[in-house]
Amino acid sequence: MPPNTSHRRHLFMGYVFGVLGVGSFSLTLPATRVAVQSIDPIFVSSGRAVIAAVIGGLCLAFARAARPRGVQWVGVAVVSLCLGILFPTCASLGARDATAAHGAVILGLLPLFTTLAGMLRVGERPSVSFWLAGLLGSAAVIAFALWENGGRTVTFADGVLLLAAIVASFGYAESARLAPALGSWQIVCWALILVAPVNVVIAALRWSAHPTPDASVEAWASLAYVATMSQLFGVMLWTHGLKLGGVSRVGQLQLLMPFMTFVASALWLREALSLSMVAAAAAVLVSILLSRRAGVQRASGVVALPRPSAMS
Repeated sequence: MPPNTSHRRHLFMGYVFGVLGVGSFSLTLPATRVAVQSIDPIFVSSGRAVIAAVIGGLCLAFARAARPRGVQWVGVAVVSLCLGILFPTCASLGARDATAAHGAVILGLLPLFTTLAGMLRVGERPSVSFWLAGLLGSAAVIAFALWENGGRTVTFADGVLLLAAIVASFGYAESARLAPALGSWQIVCWALILVAPVNVVIAALRWSAHPTPDASVEAWASLAYVATMSQLFGVMLWTHGLKLGGVSRVGQLQLLMPFMTFVASALWLREALSLSMVAAAAAVLVSILLSRRAGVQRASGVVALPRPSAMS
């Protein structure tokens, strides 16, 4: 297969897996918001990671996947901290006080942070036009947040959701950096298993302090969704997309998440869609279309880590 054809195919498949990943993420905030109305937010964040770790461990055992080696564990630990502890905690706290639609637009800053993380961790070099396109979408997100808050400074929910976007972007970039050596889905599972003991302790302590056995079926179903899709299978799809198409390019697909979350929030939570939300979403859509035409130089050799023969 000619190099250009191979590159286009990888980029196309990267977008395909990326859209599937973003689609699963788009329900994260609505599902989390439903769960935290009845269940302690910290228990939700730690419990979802524990459930995902159990499923991920079964996947690794079934596939007989080899373990990470040496310095690879450092990267796994970074992914664990970002995606296994910090992101779910910040998302749960933010979803408690902000509507899912509002939170989705705040998380619209993810592509900008993902591009930065791609530069720092994967060695990608986006062009000036790519940065301008990304800044357009980010400016729309910031303007939306200030508008929704009546021009006041950002709220606590905005702050923790912004932090969620930052830590998630670095977790995604580190996953993509390790994926060629460890496998796209294996890195996600190993990261969850590494941090599982911490999350088990946190979940046990929070449940003993704030037990909610009478939580609604919908709340438990929402927790099951964020554990299986948002925390595990969605991240697997997303990591594979980043590996194939590049962190910066595929990362821009996260700008589609507000659209998907708006629809889910309106249908599921009966949340109203404001004109400012639609305008912000339209601006970030223009941003992603422009970024697709901009150049991104992908570094070679950055991910040249030893790959155990038993891994796929």
